[in-house]
Amino acid sequence: MNNPKPGEWKSEELSQGKIIDYKAFNFVDGEGVRNSLYVSGCMFHCEGCYNMATWSFNAGIPYTQELEERIMEDLAQPYVQGLTLLGGEPFLNTGILIPLLKRIKTELPNKDIWSWTGYTWEEMMLETEDKLEMLKMIDILVDGRYDRNKRNLMLQFRGSSNQRIIDVQQSLESGDIIIWKKLQN
Repeated sequence: MNNPKPGEWKSEELSQGKIIDYKAFNFVDGEGVRNSLYVSGCMFHCEGCYNMATWSFNAGIPYTQELEERIMEDLAQPYVQGLTLLGGEPFLNTGILIPLLKRIKTELPNKDIWSWTGYTWEEMMLETEDKLEMLKMIDILVDGRYDRNKRNLMLQFRGSSNQRIIDVQQSLESGDIIIWKKLQN
């Protein structure tokens, strides 16, 4: 597993603008019916990662305007609660994700945005401006690297007990980490 220094990993240097997959209308990547975008590239390389195929920034296919239109169309469905960003590492793909999130916040402001990240909240607070800009558009963040020694399959939306489900907007407003109020375990 890799542990970055603040600002060491930069999206503009690493991201190739690619995604591994897009899955519409699923129930596993957060609360409610969701659309999930799996980006390419991750530097954390957590031991036991369930999605090692996403580690390469060159894996997958280019993110395109056609895909973005499909995401927006799928998100507009009344039964869809929101979009989930996974990977790979979403915060190392800010170049493609920030414009998409801005568009969602403008055109579909009632949809929520979830993201998983290997960064902890504390690390994120010391990160680059683009990562912080993207964080400000996220509603729920599942933070922290997967830790195989803390693996627990009974956890809600997490793989290991060190990971937290954080209400981003409340946390940014209060200055303290606020755990998602619907956390069950």
